[in-house]
Amino acid sequence: MTTVPIPDFPAGFRWGVSTSAYQIEGATGADGRGPSIWDTFAHEPGRIVDGSTGDEACDHHHRYAEDTALLAGLGVSAYRFSIAWPRVQPTGAGPANAAGLDFYDRLVDGLLDAGVDPVATLFHWDLPQSLEDAGGWLNRDTAARFAEYADLTAARLGDRVKLWITLNEPFIHMTLGYGLGTHAPGRMLLFDSFPVAHHQLLGHGLAVAALRARTTSPVAIANNYSPVRRIGDTDADRAAARAYDALHNQLFTDPLLGRGYPDAPGFDPTVVRDGDLDVVAAPIDVLGVNYYNPTGIRAPEEGSPLPFEMVPLDGYPRTAFDWPVAPDGLRELLGQLHERYGDALPPIQVTESGCAYDDAPDADGRVHDPERIAYLDGHVRAVHEAMAEGVPVTGYFVWSLLDNWEWAEGFTKRFGLVHVDYPTQRRTPKSSYAWFRDLIRR
Repeated sequence: MTTVPIPDFPAGFRWGVSTSAYQIEGATGADGRGPSIWDTFAHEPGRIVDGSTGDEACDHHHRYAEDTALLAGLGVSAYRFSIAWPRVQPTGAGPANAAGLDFYDRLVDGLLDAGVDPVATLFHWDLPQSLEDAGGWLNRDTAARFAEYADLTAARLGDRVKLWITLNEPFIHMTLGYGLGTHAPGRMLLFDSFPVAHHQLLGHGLAVAALRARTTSPVAIANNYSPVRRIGDTDADRAAARAYDALHNQLFTDPLLGRGYPDAPGFDPTVVRDGDLDVVAAPIDVLGVNYYNPTGIRAPEEGSPLPFEMVPLDGYPRTAFDWPVAPDGLRELLGQLHERYGDALPPIQVTESGCAYDDAPDADGRVHDPERIAYLDGHVRAVHEAMAEGVPVTGYFVWSLLDNWEWAEGFTKRFGLVHVDYPTQRRTPKSSYAWFRDLIRR
């Protein structure tokens, strides 16, 4: 980490932190909440590395006031959380569950009282199990159900939520949940999972219309992006890099911004009906960008079912997830989006940026995480560099406020600015919490 001060950001730049419902809330049986695909998946033997579930997670459902105080102490201007669809609609259909929405009412009011803008994500992968039983995102009807859920939620919270995000990382949900089966719902369809992409985007567009009818707050989507680093210089390597870039970085953005679908692997036009692309391209106010690392790509071995091979990138420090720490990749990515989409690109907010390390309290009970501080320092500087080059970035959210239940990795990976001792649920702010607090104050 450099000792040179981080340059000043403009007044009004949004500093925040992010979480998601299933990873922190717990209380999976409270408020009449129905089961989600992650409840089902996590309870299947062998699915989660440490055999844990999100049944309790960080117990945020009961400790939200304590966590709101942590947000206030951090000084963030915004908190990005997700709303659990099965807490609002236990089966994914029908009227709103008032008790479930009551929880988010209390959370939103508490945030506003603390001077923190509520930023609500409607879908962070916890699809109601009843909808999955009917086909999940492979079923076009799920898009309509999602719009209904958006309407019910905005009817209750639309007067106070300051930014709405429809979907979180639809590429990751499609790829890991339906393509490779390592996430819920655990399907292994490879490129036959393309309908999941289209139906998520269709649901997004329908939800945008539902939100516009209920609130004047801005609307966004949060996509995961990864700049491609080509390994090798053959025509086959270049073709592999183009294919991966189209799949990861363009498939969920080109149609959003009115360009239709790119020539991506597995693209299946038969699920796209007349008028769908107009719905998908409903104007958005913000593009959420989630960035963790670039991806090394080369031509695949002969006989591979994929048109590319992912290759580890050398020469970078590694996180506990074994991901390369590459702040330059964030600057590169932001510049690529600006160059690729030009005037069609709405303002960007970096809605996730973070790293996992094996943090633990020392003998005095303090948690020092200098590697996370170095990571954040580099990535904040990368955002500033991109802004200096003309990229319209208006916010940066750290993933995550709390150590949490990290999907298929269970409790084995810690991303938080705040350490959580899971047996006791004790929260301990790490040194990165103090670093980020001081950055925001300055």
